[in-house]
Amino acid sequence: MLGALCFSADAVESQWQAGMEVPCMRVPMQRLDGGDSLCEIWHGSGHLTQGQSGAIRYRHDDDVLFGVVALSETMFEAGADKTPLQQATESAYRQIFALLDELHYPYLFRFWNYIADINTHTFGLERYLQFNLGRQDAFLAHSRDVVGNVPAACALGSAHGPLTIAFLAGRVAPLNIENPRQISAYQYPQQYGPRSPTFSRASLVRLGHDEVLFISGTASIVGHATLHPADVVAQTRETMNNIKAVLAEANRLASQPGFDLASLYYKVYVRHPADLAQIRAELAHCVGDAPKAVYLQADVCRQDLLLEIEATAVHSLAGQRV
Repeated sequence: MLGALCFSADAVESQWQAGMEVPCMRVPMQRLDGGDSLCEIWHGSGHLTQGQSGAIRYRHDDDVLFGVVALSETMFEAGADKTPLQQATESAYRQIFALLDELHYPYLFRFWNYIADINTHTFGLERYLQFNLGRQDAFLAHSRDVVGNVPAACALGSAHGPLTIAFLAGRVAPLNIENPRQISAYQYPQQYGPRSPTFSRASLVRLGHDEVLFISGTASIVGHATLHPADVVAQTRETMNNIKAVLAEANRLASQPGFDLASLYYKVYVRHPADLAQIRAELAHCVGDAPKAVYLQADVCRQDLLLEIEATAVHSLAGQRV
């Protein structure tokens, strides 16, 4: 096991996690579809090495590194030009980039970012926009691309807790995928904040005999505008239209087309728990089968977005001539 992403209302360490040496991200988010908690486990192969660097706990095999970092904003004081959250974000990402440079895992596949009170305004700026400032500052400080060659990612709001980030990186460059229905997030106009978000719509990476597809957090946005701001069913349908468009691009770029809606594993972030039944029904209608999905209560980066969906799929290339 490389590591785990664990979600529960209180984010306490579960019995099976106690005493484990693997990095485990704990996020205070309520599971909505039954059960008290959810743990998403990532596996490696062969010999695994683990360690700690600054605030990061990590584990890796020869090809992939998984890491987790959690930083409290109370460690930082508001300065003349940077808020505590902006500083915490920049520090976390700088530590991540330094670790990857040191251990020679230069290519980032996927980030998961969880931010308390993501839609709240502090220091005159929404906290999600503060996060975007800190993230991009770190990318630029380490001479990393902020357009085009950027990893898949999500950024969701939790009720409380530190800034918490998990990431997957490796030694093979992924293919970064955009959605023709949307303006790339890193090219959003300034009406959405002083810095654009730094992520791609998806990334596709070949690991051994598999191609792994990471679809970023996806919502009811076409072009750069939110559609259906008060209609959760229409937002779900539009979100799935965006995921279909990303899948089409992934299949165009993949060694062998094979990704479809039914093959995806979905994580659905729901702003209002009362909307769960409608979202589940529409997702099942769009997929055309019983979707492999879990549901969590979370705030989404724009206040008019009622849900966000991320997804992952693995396509085996075993037996294919390459």
